[in-house]
Amino acid sequence: MINYKNKQRPEKDMIFGIRTVIEAIQAGKDIDKVLMRRDMTSELSRELFAAIDGLQIPVQYVPLEKLNKMTVKNHQGAIAFISPVSYQRIEDIIPTLYEEGKNPFVVVLDGITDVRNFGAIARTCECAGVHAMVIPTKGGASMNADAVKTSAGALLSIPVCRTENLGNTLKYLANSGLKVVAASEKATRDYTEANFTVPTALIMGSEDDGVNPDHLKLCNETIRIPLLGSIDSLNVSVAAGVLLYETVRQRGLADKL
Repeated sequence: MINYKNKQRPEKDMIFGIRTVIEAIQAGKDIDKVLMRRDMTSELSRELFAAIDGLQIPVQYVPLEKLNKMTVKNHQGAIAFISPVSYQRIEDIIPTLYEEGKNPFVVVLDGITDVRNFGAIARTCECAGVHAMVIPTKGGASMNADAVKTSAGALLSIPVCRTENLGNTLKYLANSGLKVVAASEKATRDYTEANFTVPTALIMGSEDDGVNPDHLKLCNETIRIPLLGSIDSLNVSVAAGVLLYETVRQRGLADKL
């Protein structure tokens, strides 16, 4: 059983020391994130900054005390977490889907930070035949062993694409012929009225804040799931399941015509 109260990652997921982290990045290892001590100014730390520059690797600057609590080893002010999955580029996936004659279906997660929701959505995406998931470099759930386990291993098989600028990625998807659809409780159109038989990118936002307003402006359509009870929102993973299988239903009917 996963202990969600224990936020500390096992040491097997960590690498320690500035030179070790640099070598892992240069070797092409997929890094979930890097924690660095605040106010690092050494020559070696500058080499680490240079290695990270231009890569979609989240960096958090933290007090020395936090690093010391995470490990007793000589971390030299830098700890990195190895991602259990290999990230892919959405710019490589979309053209390939079209070349293979497939109808692209992409799910974009905007500000979903809960690992359990992230894993549950990934599991449903894999079951529903989603071609790729897009997540932000910052402001999203960590890609860790808990996420993989909650996804029932789906995160090891479905392509996951990380982006530093979600807005630019949405523009790319739209320019590539995908209809960008956002789930929003403020929408006036029910999800059953949307056409999911065309190439689609579905955006799901956090339960607290929803989809970022700037990202909503880039959408072709916003949809809602009717709520008939007294509670004003669904769990985001449940909402994702409803919308994903509406897409499966519509595309299945279209294939029979």
